[in-house]
Amino acid sequence: MSETIAVETNIAAPVGRVWSAYTTPSDIMRWNAASDDWHTTKSTVDLRVGGEFTSRMEAKDGSFGFDFAGTYTRIVPEKLIEFSFGERSCAVEFLAGPGDVTVRVTFEPETENPVEMQRHGWQAILNNFKKHVEARGA
Repeated sequence: MSETIAVETNIAAPVGRVWSAYTTPSDIMRWNAASDDWHTTKSTVDLRVGGEFTSRMEAKDGSFGFDFAGTYTRIVPEKLIEFSFGERSCAVEFLAGPGDVTVRVTFEPETENPVEMQRHGWQAILNNFKKHVEARGA
């Protein structure tokens, strides 16, 4: 792996709820957007090594959309998800503490957009994830 970008957030929820919200298609469709003018219209998850996932991300005005897809390469339940997407890889760590979970996403950047733009976009999605999980309550 070459240069990587890491983003993280701390979520006040039990690790089981955090893991479930990260890996359940109906949840993913609620939080997987970097801004309010985007949304995820379809999500599939086959959570096993060699399984695939897809998320259809679209601008709400219909002007643009793309599929974010990949293949799971390593899964440690409630601790780690690693996947490849295209020629790049990503690791999502779930670091459980007393009453909270730090979710850290480390990924290889692409070459078309500036690193800071990519960091900001992935952090914004993770921030939406935090809001989604914490809003669900206990």
